Amino acid sequence: MSKKAFAWACATQLALAALFIAGTPAGAAPTTSEIIKNYGDVAEAMYSDALAKARDLDKAIDAFLAAPNAQTLEAAREAWKASRIPYMQTEGFRFGNKIVDDWEGNVNSWPLDEGLIDYVDQASYGDTKEENPLYTANIIANKKIRLGPKILDASKIDKDVIAKLNSALDVEANVGTGYHAIEFLLWGQNLHKPGVKAGERPASDFDLKNCTNANCDRRRDYLKAASDLLVDDLSDMVGKWKPDGEARKAIAQQNENAQLSIILTGIGSLSYGELAGERMKLGVLLHDPEEAHDCFSNNTHNSHYYDQVGMIALWNGKYEGPSAKSGPSIAELAREKAPEAAKRVDEAMALTLEKMQAIKTKAESGGMLYDQMLEAGNDEGNKLILDGVDALVAQARAIEAVVAALGLKVKIEGSDSLDDPSKVAGAK
Repeated sequence: MSKKAFAWACATQLALAALFIAGTPAGAAPTTSEIIKNYGDVAEAMYSDALAKARDLDKAIDAFLAAPNAQTLEAAREAWKASRIPYMQTEGFRFGNKIVDDWEGNVNSWPLDEGLIDYVDQASYGDTKEENPLYTANIIANKKIRLGPKILDASKIDKDVIAKLNSALDVEANVGTGYHAIEFLLWGQNLHKPGVKAGERPASDFDLKNCTNANCDRRRDYLKAASDLLVDDLSDMVGKWKPDGEARKAIAQQNENAQLSIILTGIGSLSYGELAGERMKLGVLLHDPEEAHDCFSNNTHNSHYYDQVGMIALWNGKYEGPSAKSGPSIAELAREKAPEAAKRVDEAMALTLEKMQAIKTKAESGGMLYDQMLEAGNDEGNKLILDGVDALVAQARAIEAVVAALGLKVKIEGSDSLDDPSKVAGAK
């Protein structure tokens, strides 16, 4: 992580600690309209910061492609990591807002079958996957690929072509765009044993004069198209959260209870089904390092941590990023109307942040990377993750208590990993 990104991370941690210590002053409960306006303002700020960091990433990729070497590649990788900090904080907007959930697959879809995009190590990756005919399609090496009855012309790789790969043949692991496609292109496959290091794609894979692994021209085109498209997609979402944007209008069409439920649905579903279940518990059940969310870059510990930072921000109506925003929150309403239930959420969020910090600290100290924590027989690592899972589940249950106390209706998304692990194929 760059010094600037690290400073931002430290400032965020200090601000969160101060927030939990100080709490919110007692007073009249904010109105729903005040809460929702600030919720929209926080969304606009978070997505604006994500867009700014994506533009920084795009510039770093331009510099790398202009002079592909180890130094410019590392700079692009650091820019990618920095771009994840604000974006991951937005994930609490997904589950309550259909506009966001429908769009999210363009920018953060995961896991992905990387053989769709580029060359892979066949010994570890394999040649086929029954449920995905495009498992090794390798569009960088092939100017035409079959999508069912149609042929996709990829003679020129551009934004339109790679966007057509997303969920091709109705397979979710076919991902052509977004952060993880860029991550794979910058790092390549992570072929090391867990706990060693990240992927080590050489800069020469993009060097027209000293090309390695063939098709350097098309690989360059793909990386640039993916980067440009990420900027486009985030620009679109920033627009949707402008005061007259579609996302705010969609919320305004709901009644007041439904508006408040949107906020708690996002926090509760991300806490439970998505982060605790699909991203964390599933990895421990399968003991599979590829279940690490940022598996190519070994950045998973940061992604999970900033998901939690974002959920705290939405609960408290207080975002601590560069475009900082603070205002009336659902936490203030709950503390006034249901103080015991609100206190339970505050305590659960503080504990969850502590558990996520423990994972992050362990990974960044070099003591144990996240993929190593997932290994079978690694009791210490498994416990670090499962402690985070337990805290997230308790956080979701605390959110449900607030929902009940405020007389709202929320459907929190589930996960077989939590609800019925026997249904998880390959669980050990």
